[in-house]
Amino acid sequence: MRPIAIFRHSPTEGPGYFAIFLERRGIPWKLIPLDAGAKVPVNADDFSGLCFMGGPMSVNDPLPWIEPVCALIRAADATGVPVIGHCLGGQLISKALGGVVTRNPVKEIGWGLVSANPSPTVTEWLGTHSDTTVFHWHGETFSLPPGAQPLLGSAACPNQAYALGQHLAMQCHVEMLPEMIRTWCENWREEITAHDPLPPSVQMPEQMLAEVDLHLPGMRALADQLYTAWLKGLRA
Repeated sequence: MRPIAIFRHSPTEGPGYFAIFLERRGIPWKLIPLDAGAKVPVNADDFSGLCFMGGPMSVNDPLPWIEPVCALIRAADATGVPVIGHCLGGQLISKALGGVVTRNPVKEIGWGLVSANPSPTVTEWLGTHSDTTVFHWHGETFSLPPGAQPLLGSAACPNQAYALGQHLAMQCHVEMLPEMIRTWCENWREEITAHDPLPPSVQMPEQMLAEVDLHLPGMRALADQLYTAWLKGLRA
């Protein structure tokens, strides 16, 4: 089986639980650290799937790898290679396939509820999951590309996840590990500059860390469901 390519855009935003999920199922994967200067592959068919992680940058920034990544996503879409994106990764999928990425009305940082509206597509991807508390860390949001089906939304950000054929784009971070949350919390003050008072969608680091044990099991269950549904589209 060809490996799943996992694209990293920042040293602190690695594959997290997604890699653990794959390894438990014996599915090979290859890390492509764009943050360390790795080149964007040209041929999507070299992989059974593409996964894009998060990052502190914007897809609208003039970074040299953004257009090659979008071209790769479009090539994957054209040849039936499934793509999955987490936060920035979901925004890259949207940008590549006809959506836009803009500033969200408020930042979402910390644990927050996402909800689903029943539909056949939602059932296919979410199973019996409906309201789940997941981890957030973003200030921008994606629109739905043409043909995309919304899966999840939150009070502060209506577009939290969508499916487009075999592709899955998420604004939230279901891939988080406790150590990742601790590391991100170290940069919390930089994230909330000019936000006084804090909006209700932004938690203090102490609260985020205190709620890890409470919310992580439910988020893991949702991640297992979403990742399992996505695996069905893998190329042999």
